[in-house]
Amino acid sequence: MTDRTTDALAPGELASAQTLDAGHMGCGELVMLLRIRLKAMPGAVMRVIALDSGAPEDLPAWCRMTRNALLRHDAATHSFWIRSRTDWT
Repeated sequence: MTDRTTDALAPGELASAQTLDAGHMGCGELVMLLRIRLKAMPGAVMRVIALDSGAPEDLPAWCRMTRNALLRHDAATHSFWIRSRTDWT
């Protein structure tokens, strides 16, 4: 598992994260849906399962641009754990 930690994690936080299974959804559609879902849960962690081949490059870049924290990426399960920022307007 590739561990990219940019934020402190509470014990068990990754295991209890809500899951969004995006399947083969393209990244353009995924980031629009992800924005809506994360905005509704400020400060919480979401596990995103994304099978699109561009996701390993696109989701980390999107997180940096939107100030949401990519906590971890597990390439084997196509999973990304993202903490929603707390200052949505």
